Order: sequence, then C-alpha cells, then structure tokens
Amino acid sequence: MTADTSKTAGTQSESEESSQPEARPGPARRWAAIWTAALTLLPLALLGAAFWIGRLVRPGGDDWCFLPVVRDEGASGMIAKFFFHDNGRVANALLVVAYASFGVAGQRWFALVSGVVMLGILWLLTASALKRAGLTGPRGLALLVAAMMAAVFFLATSNTYKTFYWPASSVSHTVAPVLACAAVIPLLRARTRRGRDFAVGIAFVAGAFIGTLSEETAVVAFVVLAAALLISCWALPGAGRTHARIWCAFAFAGVAVGSAILYMSPGARSRRERFGADSASTFGPESLTTALRAFEHILGVIFTTWQYLGAVAVGVLLGLLVRGGEQGTGGPDGSLRRRPLRAVLVGFLAFLVSGYLCTVIAYPAFGASVMYAPRIWGDFLLLFVMLLVSVGGLLGRALRARRWGIRAATAAAAGVVCALACVGLAVPLLQLGQQMEVRAQRWDRQDRSLRTQAARGAQVLPYTPVSVSAMGEPFGNHGKKLWPGQCVAQYYHLKKITYSTRLP
Repeated sequence: MTADTSKTAGTQSESEESSQPEARPGPARRWAAIWTAALTLLPLALLGAAFWIGRLVRPGGDDWCFLPVVRDEGASGMIAKFFFHDNGRVANALLVVAYASFGVAGQRWFALVSGVVMLGILWLLTASALKRAGLTGPRGLALLVAAMMAAVFFLATSNTYKTFYWPASSVSHTVAPVLACAAVIPLLRARTRRGRDFAVGIAFVAGAFIGTLSEETAVVAFVVLAAALLISCWALPGAGRTHARIWCAFAFAGVAVGSAILYMSPGARSRRERFGADSASTFGPESLTTALRAFEHILGVIFTTWQYLGAVAVGVLLGLLVRGGEQGTGGPDGSLRRRPLRAVLVGFLAFLVSGYLCTVIAYPAFGASVMYAPRIWGDFLLLFVMLLVSVGGLLGRALRARRWGIRAATAAAAGVVCALACVGLAVPLLQLGQQMEVRAQRWDRQDRSLRTQAARGAQVLPYTPVSVSAMGEPFGNHGKKLWPGQCVAQYYHLKKITYSTRLP
C-alpha cells in the first residue's frame, strides 16, 4: 500500500469514526447506559403498578359463564362449549381454561401473568431484531423499548379494564397479537439450517393457533405477512429473501388452516346466525361503508391519544443510541436503509387495511358500538405502536449525523416525552385502581353472602349488580338486562337469582 493510499484510507477511517457514536469516549457510553437504565425504570414502574392492581379483578361479563363450565366439566367441556356453541375459537378456549381452572384466583393474577409474559415476548423480540440487524446499544435499551411499547399498548386506551384486565377480552385482542409476534423470534434468531427449519415449523403451528384464537388477529396476520413479502423484494438479499418468503408462506398457511377450522366450526356458524353475519351482509356495500365510517372514528380516537407519542420518543432514543449495523444487509443500514420511508409507508398501509378489515368483521356483532369498544382494537393497535417506534427510530438515525450537542438535546427531549407519557398513563390507571378496589370489596362481600346462603340450601337469592368500567353484570341497565344472570346462578349452584339494589 502506498503512502497516499494509506493516508486516504486513514482519512476515510477517521471520517467514518467521527460520524459514528462508537467513537464517543468510554465515559459517555457509560453515562448513556446509566441514563437508559434510569429511564427504563419509569415504564417498568408503571407496568409494575398495573400488574399489582390486577389483583383487584373479579369475575364479570363472559367469565361468569366460563367459570362454572371449567369447574364442572373441565377443559373438554370448555373446548366443546366454544367449538360447538359459542364461536369456534378452540385456542381461545384453551387460554380460558388456563386461567379459569384457578377460579377467582385466576382472575386476580391474570394481569400479572399475562403482562409479564407479553412484556417478555416484546423484550425478546426487540433484542432479537437488534441482534439480527447487527445493532448494539447501551445495556437495557431493548428492555426500555419493550417496556414503553407494552405500557402504551396496555394502557393508552379509554377502557383499560376491558382491554387489559378483563381476561375474556384480553386473551382475544391483547394477548393474541403479542403471541403472533412471538412466532417471529425463532426466525430472527435462526443461524443454521436446522434453526430456520424450526422457525418455519413454529410459524405454521403458531399461525394455526392464532387462526383459532382470534379472527381479528388472524386478519392482521394475513395483511402483515403480505406486506412482509412485498418489502422483502427490496429489503433483503437473495438468500435472506428466500428464507423470509418460505417463513411467510408457512405462517400464512398456518393462519389459513386455523381460520378455516374456526370458520367451519358449528360454534362459528351459530354465532353468525345469531348476529345475521353471513358473507352477503358482512361484505355488502352498505356494511362496508358503515364500517368505514366507524373505522374513521376509531382512527380519530387513536391519532388524538397523545400518550402514543411515548412510542415515537422511545424509537428516537433507539435510533440515537444504537451502534453498528453498517455491514448488515437487512438492518437499518443495509438494503432497507436505502428505502426506509417506503417500508414505513407499506407498514402504515398494512395497519390501515387490517384495521378496517377488523372493523368490518366485528361490526355485525358490535354494531355502532364498535366505535366505542377499544377492547377489540388491540389486534391492530400493537402494529400501530410498533410502527410509531419504527418512525421514531428512523428520526433518531437521521439525527445521528448531527453534532453531539443536538443529539444530546434530542435524546433529553425524547426522554422527557417518555416520562410525560408514563405520567399521562399513570393518572387514569390509579383512578381505575381505586374503582376496582371498591368493586372488589363489594364483590367479595356479596360472594361470601351468596356462598353462605347457598351452603344452607337456598335456591333463589337476591343479587346486586357490582360493575366497573361498564362491565357486563346481571340486571344491568337498572335491572332490565338479565344476562349473565343464569351463569351467576350456576356458579353459586342456585336455581335463580333475583334483582336487588342493596348489597347484603
């Protein structure tokens, strides 16, 4: 190598190092790690409070009907109830059995167990994606991103009780999309042929499970997989593109098989008959137009929920703090780097399409109330949260070329937004916790009275509705709504319950 060539190479190396955060002195990196760890405590503390409040959950709505079936008939009875009578969701029945087998205790600790599992999945997914892209960052960065995503996904809603705490709803619309994301982790971590084959097998099995768990999550999976195939055309090299397409094909096939089993089940057919939701009525011009107006209202609510800015802010931090990836082919600095905006636009298009389709298939059962039922939006809201993090990440990466002072100020501002989002989520959560505590005390009081009198041989007893967050209770709407009164009577081994306005 000549002296001029060496000098040129040295100049290029110095130029590259000066533009990369790896060149920052050791103390700066240590401070970044400390700052990241400190900031992570905010969403973790918020989630910890949310999980602890979950101990105040008591049965309500559909769970009144699930508990006696699981108690008296076991898992087979619950599966038969769903498959042959209710909705055909076999996987959903399995998850119901998982918590209902423990009775009221399963209700009380559902939020803690499901919340920790979902946080763990999002953490492992984030860490695996960064590793796959050849990116590294301060220790705890992946946990910060996952915790912030989980916080806004669980809590940035007008009815957190139904979206997160109510088990019957959460397993279908909150847990389901996170479980779908878990299927991606083996693909991201696969390094050998055996690992890739394992990932493909998991994709098919997970797809079939999702297909029999939630129709809405299955719809989102179909749309996202189609978008992934489109993005792979320019974002991945030959070998990577082939592996990704094989994985997507098997995942798609799994979801299709599961959805077919659900759709053709006697329970799903019975549900369609109850709501008059045949193909002609669900996908007719009038239904599609009405569902579109409903989805526009949903988007208005989502886009004006300012706490979602926390997802953008944590994405900015991610983009600013990660290092490496310059040699990657699929990461932010590889092929995808040349067209990041196109990938984001495809992602948002997938969100809009899947969200609208979810509204279409939910409208026959919910009617106009679908606009005010955030518990059934979760299937596509997780995709929205992830897209916001991605947008923030692109903004952060774009700012890496700026001076250190600008980067530091941006990181500080993003940290403040994360903190404000956590505070904005904490205030309504604490208010909900107080309401849940009142309901738990009243519910426990009535539960003891009903059990005591039933043990003495009573067959007909008075029941006072004890609700929270518009949860379904017997004799709702001032005694006019009877459901699920018969389920409550069955739970307490009674023939009948009657309406009462006074707690025992």
